[in-house]
Amino acid sequence: MKKISYYIWPTIIAAALGIGIFVGGKLNFNDSPEKLFTTNSKKDKLNRLIDYIDYEYVDEIDTDSIVDVTVNNILEKLDPHSVYIPEREMDRVAENMKGDFVGIGVNFYPYRDTISVIRTIEKGPSYVEGILPGDRILMADNDTLYGKNLGSEAIVKRLKGKKGSSVKLKVYRKAENKFFTVNVKRDVVPLKSVSASYMLTEDMGYIQVNRFAESTFKEFKAALRNLQRQGAQKLTLDLRDNPGGYLGIAEQMADEFLKDGKLILFTKNKKGKIDKVYATDKGSFENKPVYVLINERSASASEIIAGALQDNDLGTIVGRRSFGKGLVQREMELGDGSAVRLTVSRYYTPTGRSIQKSYQKGNKDYYQKFTDRYHNGEMISVDSIKVADSLKFTTPKGKVVYGGGGIIPDAFVPIGNNEEEGIDALDSSGFFSYFVFGHLDEDRTRYKDYTKESFEKDFRADDILFEQFIDFLIASNYRMDYYAHEERIKLYLKASMAEQLFNADLYAKIKSKEDAMLQKVLELDRPVVSQDEVEAIESQN
Repeated sequence: MKKISYYIWPTIIAAALGIGIFVGGKLNFNDSPEKLFTTNSKKDKLNRLIDYIDYEYVDEIDTDSIVDVTVNNILEKLDPHSVYIPEREMDRVAENMKGDFVGIGVNFYPYRDTISVIRTIEKGPSYVEGILPGDRILMADNDTLYGKNLGSEAIVKRLKGKKGSSVKLKVYRKAENKFFTVNVKRDVVPLKSVSASYMLTEDMGYIQVNRFAESTFKEFKAALRNLQRQGAQKLTLDLRDNPGGYLGIAEQMADEFLKDGKLILFTKNKKGKIDKVYATDKGSFENKPVYVLINERSASASEIIAGALQDNDLGTIVGRRSFGKGLVQREMELGDGSAVRLTVSRYYTPTGRSIQKSYQKGNKDYYQKFTDRYHNGEMISVDSIKVADSLKFTTPKGKVVYGGGGIIPDAFVPIGNNEEEGIDALDSSGFFSYFVFGHLDEDRTRYKDYTKESFEKDFRADDILFEQFIDFLIASNYRMDYYAHEERIKLYLKASMAEQLFNADLYAKIKSKEDAMLQKVLELDRPVVSQDEVEAIESQN
């Protein structure tokens, strides 16, 4: 049987965090192309070897695959964040960083071997044509979209296409027991990087950002304006689990909080050239309380924002030590549809600290340092974080900060116990969502009278739903002390239902009640009452 533990994912997560940060745009080398790409003995040697294998080797060999391996081996000798992107992955990578793609606008599960709609993107192509949550998409034109051997990648490929092109869908609506066909015109569908935003208190807004793509700052500004209209004078910016993205987007976001002329960061390249980035007068949330949430999976662009605010004595960084990535990559095309993200500079926070952890002993050791955090006590106690005096820096107001391996928060929040983290792992792995979809699919009408407000206020996951979820987990070979965490599990069930019935904002808002970091923010934000005020209140009573 499988045992839930927060040790389940660290190795996988560490590898995923390797995507890091890069700067888009054209190359800007000082050397001419003729000088850069002129023939030399090193290049000749590799070219001749490939030619010999192509024309003389006894067996047929796919030399393209040899080249891919060679490129990867070369990059592995450099640093953990210089990576090769094969041609077959370029579209997916570009979509993720662009922040949108062309498709039909549905979130779906391959539920029991059939494509089942979780929900449609509001005002998107499928939404406009009346596709509903729970609908099964059986055919796309002449392509069958059900069966055990059909993976998610193949499904997505058949639903995507050129903007303005139409796809004929054959749909089964279980709620009405009917089949129908509908033509959906493909359009641009956003890949949201602002996962959720809502009012955490009467005067504090909350925004969660999951990556730094081309569209992120625009999404962030729209969310911030909306919260300000609702009365937000304070903000909690949630950058937990955010692996980074575009450097420029992080700079823009930091500018929203910093006064004109404040240093955001500086970069230094191989030749020692230093480029400094300063805040402008465009910020709309300057000199207001800001809380930034980070954890061990917050990297690169997330660390730029946390470091810029911390070093300028602005806001409060809450959580656990961040990943520790202070390198900048630029994406460069290789001429055959593939590309490489090559590290071209290091970045430094305003006090001059590099938060890049060492990679001198190789990639394996580099990522092992991440997984070691789960075992050396630093996830439980800030005192277990090892820092060197040589990496000590001081902010303008005298606060001591450290470089060399991530941003250490101003207010530490320990990781939960094994089973609490296990419940979070179940949630992030989709167990709650998958179970809730099946529950809703039995009879969606039972929830039709709920509004967002009434669902948040009145709905409670009952004992029957709780027991059914336990049966679901047991059938999936998971064991834990369910009853010791009954209230947490019930809250997560409610949150997953809110997401599928309404939106991700309500999901995040409901989960906040069991979120230790958000509870820490609320604790820190409570006004300090002086002894005189206490005595005055007591005298009135």
